[in-house]
Amino acid sequence: MRKLVEVKEGLITEKHVQFKIEAIEPFEAVEAAGKMITDSDECAFIYLVDTGTEYIYVHFKEHTWASLANALQRTDVPLLQWGEQIMPLDAFHEELWMLIENIEGNDNYGSEFRMAVEEAFHEALASRA
Repeated sequence: MRKLVEVKEGLITEKHVQFKIEAIEPFEAVEAAGKMITDSDECAFIYLVDTGTEYIYVHFKEHTWASLANALQRTDVPLLQWGEQIMPLDAFHEELWMLIENIEGNDNYGSEFRMAVEEAFHEALASRA
């Protein structure tokens, strides 16, 4: 069975971007896996977190996309806070750029998801062109 947790908010300061999970912290130490995928049915980007024995799927739903887009415009690595654990989201920029550039104009993800991504990341995509 897949473990899922949802990012509740993105906090943006001059020093860093930090995303927060309010779910119960896992007993084992977790590490950023440096991989992102999508869940077009749930309209979410998913960052994989590794426990050493399994992956936990960290969902970034639409309400966090403005913070994701902001994080793409910065050079610092975003952080994920889950209880007492704070980890850098390794390969965040590369993985998210790859996904949104692949989704742009591509209805294989579903037209609703594609349109939502294009709208949320339009400034980021325009700056890359």
